[in-house]
Amino acid sequence: MRFLEVRGTRVRVHETGDPAAPPVVLLHGIGRSLEDWLLQHPLLDSEYRVISIDMPGFGLSQRMPAPTTLDVLADGVWATLDTLGETRPVHLMGNSLGGAVSMTMLAAAPGRVSTLTLVNSAGFGKEVTAALRLLAVPGLGRHMLRRIDRLTAPRMERLLFTDRALVTPERVAMAIKVAQQPDFAPVYLEVARALGGFRGIAAAWRTDLLARLTAHEKPTLIVWGDRDLILPSKHLAAARAAFPHAQSHMFADTGHMPQIERPAEFAGLARPMLARVSV
Repeated sequence: MRFLEVRGTRVRVHETGDPAAPPVVLLHGIGRSLEDWLLQHPLLDSEYRVISIDMPGFGLSQRMPAPTTLDVLADGVWATLDTLGETRPVHLMGNSLGGAVSMTMLAAAPGRVSTLTLVNSAGFGKEVTAALRLLAVPGLGRHMLRRIDRLTAPRMERLLFTDRALVTPERVAMAIKVAQQPDFAPVYLEVARALGGFRGIAAAWRTDLLARLTAHEKPTLIVWGDRDLILPSKHLAAARAAFPHAQSHMFADTGHMPQIERPAEFAGLARPMLARVSV
């Protein structure tokens, strides 16, 4: 892992595989980090240049100067790839917020995207866990984000996985480290409030984003965990309707991060689509 200087902002990246191989870009969810994709690197990097990124303002990356929105995050990822010298079309994979950022990247630069993989992605319904809706309450959200510690972090991690064994000391420690970053709370709140409020995820940006994608059909894989407590699995039906050409899959007994709970099965689903386009 290393840090890059991207337009004056320090951005953390993790890169494995042959730099000459087709590029796969992995994006995490709100308040998360590239650690959420570590298990996929060894499953993909024998054939691909695999790049996971702490999106600006999240993980251990600094924020961009502008207020954080989907467009700002998407532009920050493209700028990070430019800094890496990766200007070829990329295979985009995004979990949760990272899925919405991936769709925004596709809408902004369709020629730079080979395939799209959406993993329990934001953008397909208003329902979201109450913990995120409470962040929209003035004052309460900032208070909650400042109290991520050894007591609260394990409870937050347990929302993500069906298998509680995945709530490891290492994941809890990383969650606390990320929450201690100076940009964490302001960027988290900017994104949460830009995308919704106490009543859930707003419809306007979802409708607009999906409309922007209708002219840019790409090979697409959409997956969900059937026991997701963050974004309910019923959103998969809306995602299928929005991407009728897509392959889709529901993972059984799986939460918000199939790439962690079902790593080999996830990679097994993704690789055939990547291979067809990379030839």
